[in-house]
Amino acid sequence: MITLAHISDIHLSPMPAVGMRDLLGKRLTGFLNWKLKRHGEMNTETLSRLVAHMQEQNADFTAVTGDLTNLALDSEVERAGRWLRELGGPEKTVVCPGNHDAYVPGALDYARDQWGDYLRGETIEGEAFPFVRRVGEMAIISCSSAVPTPPFMAIGRFEEKQAARLGRILKLLGDADYFRVVLIHHPPNAELQHPSFGLKGHRLFRQVIAESGAELILHGHTHRSSIHHVPGKTHEVPVIGVAAASAAQGGTLDDPARYNLFRVEKTGGEWRCTMREYGFQRLGADIVMRMQMRIY
Repeated sequence: MITLAHISDIHLSPMPAVGMRDLLGKRLTGFLNWKLKRHGEMNTETLSRLVAHMQEQNADFTAVTGDLTNLALDSEVERAGRWLRELGGPEKTVVCPGNHDAYVPGALDYARDQWGDYLRGETIEGEAFPFVRRVGEMAIISCSSAVPTPPFMAIGRFEEKQAARLGRILKLLGDADYFRVVLIHHPPNAELQHPSFGLKGHRLFRQVIAESGAELILHGHTHRSSIHHVPGKTHEVPVIGVAAASAAQGGTLDDPARYNLFRVEKTGGEWRCTMREYGFQRLGADIVMRMQMRIY
């Protein structure tokens, strides 16, 4: 049996010292949004308690689906690297980047440099994404939808070249009978698209999954717990989102902080997968198991 923990939208706080030179372009609107809205909705104590609870599960591997930072300032990216090392070693932890990690041009390149092996794995064609991390009979494929966008936009992009590489990777891993988990920050299902914060290329992503197959798709971005499905090659593929890991109770924007724990094993040639969701309720101070369900 393999256990996989999924956490997302870390949004490390508090915001570091910000100079006027840092607030050029989109970072100005992002800073104002943080000060007026988000700083009261995201907090370090919530995140620390959730991570401590998750670490007690001693999962074999942890997937982080992006938005470790807020404005992708160099100091934020460096702090996120330290946070990742506290979360777990790169041999047991993988990241796919979020739009806040690519907030301005060059930010994602700096994150890849600072986060090192957390953002690396087996690739094809020498390209950064998608990359693969293998854990026993599970293969975790990290895609990137993270691109810089104009102010007031939080869209992601998934383009044809990455799609072609993802298709090849999924086929190779499928032929080798791996349990394939695809990570992408922005949700790819049609139900969660929006002109200002959806995924450009969501149809292309779903086409790749329909043609090449996968067993599970994990995402963040919405700050909501959600379960959807998209067509796969031989079966419907679950698309599972998780609430922001630093979302405080009592917030008006998001679900309270949560993480998911998946248990995967093969029995009689068939995959079995169960999911447990842990986190805060809207009322009460404890972290609880909110849901348990069988996926396969």
